[in-house]
Amino acid sequence: MGLTHESCGTSLLSEKFNIKIGSPDELVIALAGNPNVGKSTVFNALTGLNQHTGNWPGKTISNARGNYTYKDKKFTLVDLPGTYSLLANSVEEEVARDFICFGKPNATIVVTDATCLERNLNLALQVMELTDKVVLCVNLMDEAKRKGINVDIDLLQNELGIPVIATTARSGEGLNELIDKVYNIALGIDSTNPRKLIYPQNIENEIKNITQILDPILKGKLNSRWVALRIIEGDKTVIDSINKYLCKENMS
Repeated sequence: MGLTHESCGTSLLSEKFNIKIGSPDELVIALAGNPNVGKSTVFNALTGLNQHTGNWPGKTISNARGNYTYKDKKFTLVDLPGTYSLLANSVEEEVARDFICFGKPNATIVVTDATCLERNLNLALQVMELTDKVVLCVNLMDEAKRKGINVDIDLLQNELGIPVIATTARSGEGLNELIDKVYNIALGIDSTNPRKLIYPQNIENEIKNITQILDPILKGKLNSRWVALRIIEGDKTVIDSINKYLCKENMS
């Protein structure tokens, strides 16, 4: 059904990302966001004391993950390094990109700051190019209110085509709605229709040409449009990561 991590995926999570899950039907959720948007507060509020820390394999940056249970389902929440993009210009960006792309989380929460959404939405749009299973968490709503900033959550949701939840993680406001929506997205109860970025026609033509070559190779295991865009950008780290992280079974 595509709702759980198969043996190859489970092995990949453990060996390549140092993420150990208790059972194959445990749901894995990625937590992404820019620095200083309250992502750690969301992480701590959802997982409490059920946390583990270490390093990403081969990296010196911290790997934090925690657990929570909702509606009798067990979740592992992986707190990705704070990044401004997924363009792999830093180790943090590469880790975040590779986990969302190759770790195949059941859903990804992108935490944003309600007081500076314009800057934060860049990352959200990049995640939406990678996966349809995205929930946008607009955090620090109390700060926005204090500064006289009004965020139209319904309009934002309609524009982006993904669930948008307003939260104030410090007080716990909106977190129940957040985990409920993540549950529905992770299990496929709710579907999304993320807004896709349309590029100038010459780039779109190149994307079409490259995806026609990639589709029979990737066989739906990766988003061929996203890979095509990275190839056009000349991002050699993507090819390295594909060779490093994808299981042979997934590519066969």
